[in-house]
Amino acid sequence: MTALTRLFRPALLAFALAAPACVLASPQDDLLAALDAYRANDIPRLTRIAGELGNDPLRIYPYYWLSLKALDQNNDDMVVKFLDQAPPSYQSDHIRREWLKKLGKRQDGARFSAEWAKLPEDARDEESQCYADQLTIVQGRAPSSLGRLLDSRNLPEGCNSLIKTAAARGLLDQNWLWQRFRLLLSANNTTQARQLAQDNGLAFDPVLINNPGRANLATRSGQEAALFSIESSARSNPQQAAATLTSLQASIGASAAGFGWGQLATLAAKKQQMDDALRWFAKADPAQLGADQWEWWARAALRTGQWRPLLDIIRAMPPAVSGKPAWQYWQGRALRNLKQDGEANTAFAKASQSSGFYGLLALEALGTTMSMPADKAGPGADDTRAAQNDPTLQRSLELYAMAQTSHRAELRTAAQCEWRWAMRGRTDIQLLAASEIARDVGFYDMAIYSAERTKTQHDFSLRYLMPYREITQRFASQLNIDDAWVYGLIRQESRFIPVARSGVGAQGLMQLMPSTARMVASKIGISDAEANSIETNIQLGTWYLKYVLNSLYGNPVLATAAYNAGPRRAREWQASVPLEGAVYAETIPYNETRDYVQKVMANAAYYASAMGHANLSLQDRMATVPARSTQ
Repeated sequence: MTALTRLFRPALLAFALAAPACVLASPQDDLLAALDAYRANDIPRLTRIAGELGNDPLRIYPYYWLSLKALDQNNDDMVVKFLDQAPPSYQSDHIRREWLKKLGKRQDGARFSAEWAKLPEDARDEESQCYADQLTIVQGRAPSSLGRLLDSRNLPEGCNSLIKTAAARGLLDQNWLWQRFRLLLSANNTTQARQLAQDNGLAFDPVLINNPGRANLATRSGQEAALFSIESSARSNPQQAAATLTSLQASIGASAAGFGWGQLATLAAKKQQMDDALRWFAKADPAQLGADQWEWWARAALRTGQWRPLLDIIRAMPPAVSGKPAWQYWQGRALRNLKQDGEANTAFAKASQSSGFYGLLALEALGTTMSMPADKAGPGADDTRAAQNDPTLQRSLELYAMAQTSHRAELRTAAQCEWRWAMRGRTDIQLLAASEIARDVGFYDMAIYSAERTKTQHDFSLRYLMPYREITQRFASQLNIDDAWVYGLIRQESRFIPVARSGVGAQGLMQLMPSTARMVASKIGISDAEANSIETNIQLGTWYLKYVLNSLYGNPVLATAAYNAGPRRAREWQASVPLEGAVYAETIPYNETRDYVQKVMANAAYYASAMGHANLSLQDRMATVPARSTQ
């Protein structure tokens, strides 16, 4: 028996004997002490606290944290004890999934197979699936599709191990490996490209990555190095890179050249050099275009107003791309511009099945005025009672309450994880019952999360909550800006979490950077000391929103883009001619900002309908983005 096992055994035995609790306790101090012990790697203290929590619903957490430590120490016995004694939960799924990765890495096939069967499908992640596929190959059976691994991403260790095993068994040939290598280099993932070549015997000299001038174009290694050099230079000068590719395409071969033209065209489109992009896409090999490249080809035609080429591009897209609401909608627009109204309406009807940005635009194209759907019969008292008695939701709500009083962000994160886990497989009525409970306690982001998951029975008052309404409307009114737009932005920024904090430091309901908060506070003559309080954050955020609106022609689409990415970039994305607002939004080069603008504007349309505002369509909200100023 190891020292770690001796330390864990008393706590795990206590866990096994503890009976489920029906009454919530308030073990805040003990749980916080256990969390601190876990962070400090103080196993004796964590073990002692675990044994003192009795039957409280949160007693699972110290045992969960102990099991995480056991995983770190490769202590399988203690992991098994936890999994044998823990109820089905977020914690047991997480421990089992992480243990499976360790078992896969060790190639412990028998134990992996037994545990894999116990892990629900929706708890599996990419790496655990890769280890499962690797075991399938080792056992002489056909794995699930390996095609999903043929892209430019850095993959987790288990997936790289799967590629190596599949290649060694002849399931992936040299051409596939070279394609993966090419894709990795195209995304500048050079470290994994080198590893792929080394693991699978590709004849590539790694020196060529930094010294492509030494490449021998008569070899595959040299051709890939030359192609990588051209792609790298295109990031700063696409035209010069295109000239180089033209001069070398006979030497590097049709495959490399066809791939290279697709890369250069995509870079040009993201720089909004759309004429170059369209010329170069025409030279690309369609079979080597990824989903993102197909979309940028379509955006190049869209931004230049070329409806017939746009229609042809959408029709040539892989079904997984052309089936997106965005391209169903733009297909309808292209068909309508080409006077093919019947087919256009069919495309709009398909797009309108989505409740997002393009779903609303498609409804409007069909002549349907968006209105908030009438609520059907919602959850009854029995439904609410069942949700309140759910052990996972009890844990989530207690963690949320503790996070509110202790100001510990990690407890709020744990509450979110519990809530999301509990929503799996729920009926619409169960989801709405949970959503109402979350709303009533102020757990607004999880109320929205549950309400958005319904399939046929919806409650849009839960999807589009309006907390802090008096404060929001007061400041919006003072500044004469649309309160529905402000709500649409807050919903996208923070899901109404007052303590929200982004990875780059933006804070509060309206996700203000500290420097922005200081600047605004100085201009309106208040202190920024309470910049993250609900009222002050909304006051500062609405003022800044009005500020960017005034500086950008009073155009809400430009102002929304500026709120996310900055006014300079919003101006850079304007064209030399006026653009339809939806076209401007679709051709924003940053994925995050494009998604942000579309969601904020769609949110605003829903909120306006809920508030009973004048019937302003989403198309009218998007309006026209003026031409870029030459001054």
